[in-house]
Amino acid sequence: MNGSDTIIGIDLGTTNSLVCVFTASGPELIPNALGSFMTPSAVGLADDGSMLIGQAAKDRLVTHPQLTTARFKRYMGTDHEARLGKKSWRAEELSALILRSLKEDAEAHLGHPVNRAIISVPAYFNDVQRKATMAAARIAGLNVERLVNEPTAAALAYGLQDRDAETTFLVVDLGGGTFDVSILEMFSGVMEVRASSGDAFLGGEDFTDAALKHLAQQADINVEKLEPEAYSRLRSVVDKMKHRLTETHQANANFSHKKSDYQLSLTREMFEEITAPLTKRIRLPIQRAISDAGLKADQIDRILMVGGATRMDCVRSLITRLFKRFPEHDLNPDHVVALGAGVQAGLAARHEALDDLVMTDVAPFTLGYEVAVEVKTDTFEFGHFAPLIERNTVVPVSRSHTVNPLKKGQDRIELKIYQGEAPFVKDNVKIGELQVHIPPNKKDLELVDVRFTYDTSGILEVVAKSISTGKESRVVIEGNPGSMTQDEVENRLKALEGLKIHPREQQENTAFLARLATLYEGLLGDERQLVARFIQEFEAALHSQDAKLIAECRKELEDPVSRLESQDVF
Repeated sequence: MNGSDTIIGIDLGTTNSLVCVFTASGPELIPNALGSFMTPSAVGLADDGSMLIGQAAKDRLVTHPQLTTARFKRYMGTDHEARLGKKSWRAEELSALILRSLKEDAEAHLGHPVNRAIISVPAYFNDVQRKATMAAARIAGLNVERLVNEPTAAALAYGLQDRDAETTFLVVDLGGGTFDVSILEMFSGVMEVRASSGDAFLGGEDFTDAALKHLAQQADINVEKLEPEAYSRLRSVVDKMKHRLTETHQANANFSHKKSDYQLSLTREMFEEITAPLTKRIRLPIQRAISDAGLKADQIDRILMVGGATRMDCVRSLITRLFKRFPEHDLNPDHVVALGAGVQAGLAARHEALDDLVMTDVAPFTLGYEVAVEVKTDTFEFGHFAPLIERNTVVPVSRSHTVNPLKKGQDRIELKIYQGEAPFVKDNVKIGELQVHIPPNKKDLELVDVRFTYDTSGILEVVAKSISTGKESRVVIEGNPGSMTQDEVENRLKALEGLKIHPREQQENTAFLARLATLYEGLLGDERQLVARFIQEFEAALHSQDAKLIAECRKELEDPVSRLESQDVF
């Protein structure tokens, strides 16, 4: 077997990313260099200028926030850039570093090169965000066979367990930065998506931000005046408190800054109250998906919880109240999308174990274009939206309309392409435009056939054909702020090849050292001095360059370090 035969499945997440491969025994998660299935979606610069990816970068978010970045998935397809040291990075480039790290983990695990992948994306990612994900993969040296919607992937992972069942799933997928909900039906080995909805700017990170704002106000901490290092440390403490609330009814923590000590406390009830506006935003997409599927709540057989943020009690309570029964979370919510991406990879590779499984999907948005409406003779009102492919239409799909210019003699039509559900384009998202040249006919209004084709990866192609001449204009959606041209992708690919990446085999040591530094910053007094000794001891082992001695030192320090870390929240 060689790299051209293997297709890997990747969950490119806001908080963590995972990689999976389909085998004869089913989807198999692949560990990274640290032995973990989850690679934090964080990128940073080491002290020697090399790139750190994953856990080592995540740990330096607290100690070196100006040299480290995370949560960049939300900026895919925009012109937003993160600054690391002297260089600015686009979200596509940062995501490419994560994807390349996952690719290397897969190659180390499988023992041969890999260059084909299935990548999961939020169902509510728009066309620009999807194209940005494809660009990130190309920069990382991966050919994307297909993008699969995250809730669809999750349902695939669950459906594989009982593929002969006739079941209607509702998948609630709340990750670190995005929220999706999908309704799927499974019958006779066919899994069919009935409806999708969501919110591309709602995730567990927003719940952390809300808790941080509340706790800072309670403790009279002026967040605006905190240095980047102090703010990162406070956010890390609050995030741990949020996680602790999934196990206990109250979380307490100590935050030290300069000469002040702040005691922070948060109960489940208070957390639920301060995050109520966020929880409320979960309701509407669920209601819309059920309505679009033509179902009622009691016709849903199974409710699946996906994404680490669904562990929050306020989210599970909401779903339980809405459906008057408990949701399922048999598979690890952090792993299930990657497992499903692995199943999709198996389908793409036509694995014999999946011969009887068929998958369909739908368009999550309505796609259309701007039209002008004649309000009186020769007076037109612009800005109206003409839908061409309605949301939740089964894909792949191709639909066409015949349009004409406003006046005789026009030599071109400017076709502006939008997605959304509002009647006016100002309330929808512009995803591209196309200049259509037509013969300047002064006798009649020239007719143009406009065709939208939407594929299984959620990529839109628009073709406009002059009916009188047969001449076609075609668009690969361009002109969006932040969308990368092919030349830019090629240039970034070359730049990435020459980038100094921290050696994979050293990641475990770098991550542990960053972890010790983070712990040192969060403690005071005797405990801080104890961690200082740990750092000296571990650095001495590193200087020995004896791999066995380094591993033994790391193992000896693991227990006392873990005990000290657990005191951050108690």
